[in-house]
Amino acid sequence: MEVLLERGYGEARVRVRYAETDQMGVVYHANYLVWFEVGRVEFIRQTGMDYKSMEIEEGAMIAVVEATARYIAPARYDDELLVRTTLAGVRGPIIRFKYAILRAEDATLLCEGETVHIVVGRHMKRREMPVKYAERFAELMHRAKSAAEIRSKV
Repeated sequence: MEVLLERGYGEARVRVRYAETDQMGVVYHANYLVWFEVGRVEFIRQTGMDYKSMEIEEGAMIAVVEATARYIAPARYDDELLVRTTLAGVRGPIIRFKYAILRAEDATLLCEGETVHIVVGRHMKRREMPVKYAERFAELMHRAKSAAEIRSKV
């Protein structure tokens, strides 16, 4: 978790598979949403928690209720990508994540986006976030805010 806090984001690596490209050799736009999920799950893992346990032990899931993506430059077959994920906000059972997808080779920003989630139970009804997740996310938000304030004074 300390590495995540130092950087200010979680990071996952993915490599573009041939099946993820269209006839022009460019990544099909919907694949970026899949990579947002890869980044989000890895972000949660890098906080010292894991999404699978949240589902199994707590009976809680985070359902996507909104997703946005802004495409800037194309990714192509065999590109290695960095998916950088930040926790953008938490309010009760609502969680927002932001993403930046970059080409690893040259750090070119390819896509940026955001997802909004709501915590739900097994029957897809809204519920409170499990306590340990709420506490960890609150800690992350507080520490990220403190780090931003320190950086702005430098």
